[in-house]
Amino acid sequence: MALLATPFQYSLTVEGEYVVKMRLEPAKASPAAYHAMLGLESFVGKSSKLESSLLDLIKMRASQINGCAFSIDVYSKDARVNGETEQRLYALSAWRETSFFTNRERAALAWTEALTRIAEAQAPDEVYAEVRKEFGEEEIVNLSMAIITVNCWNRLAIAFRKIPGEYQPAKTGWTGA
Repeated sequence: MALLATPFQYSLTVEGEYVVKMRLEPAKASPAAYHAMLGLESFVGKSSKLESSLLDLIKMRASQINGCAFSIDVYSKDARVNGETEQRLYALSAWRETSFFTNRERAALAWTEALTRIAEAQAPDEVYAEVRKEFGEEEIVNLSMAIITVNCWNRLAIAFRKIPGEYQPAKTGWTGA
């Protein structure tokens, strides 16, 4: 049996181009569930006491790992509005090979990768030890909640094929996936 050359999530348009089609809008299909996610996002952004620049980096890095085009579009635009440099955004997937990131950011990025890829290594002790050097206990929990939240947003966007490209950021900060 021959496999289709076109991935299942794409549809052929009249012009012969492959485009992603959104499956459904989660906020409309289940407003209560979506509202709960917004509550967690609100905590992360307003009450976690983590720097917005750090949150921008972990959102971008988790989204890169997860291959979430919609979230990469959203978070890169928000990061720029919040003052992040192009250089650091472009180098984010290779952060270990640059001097562009602080020790605190490096620890957060390593923790982001560990929690995003949790099935691979179960959040290794050596990564946790590094994050403990840079963050207090409450901060580690809040950082973990931020990473968990972005992974949830990524999974919703990927599952329902949220379309990248149309998002326009507010003057400051993230307004929701």
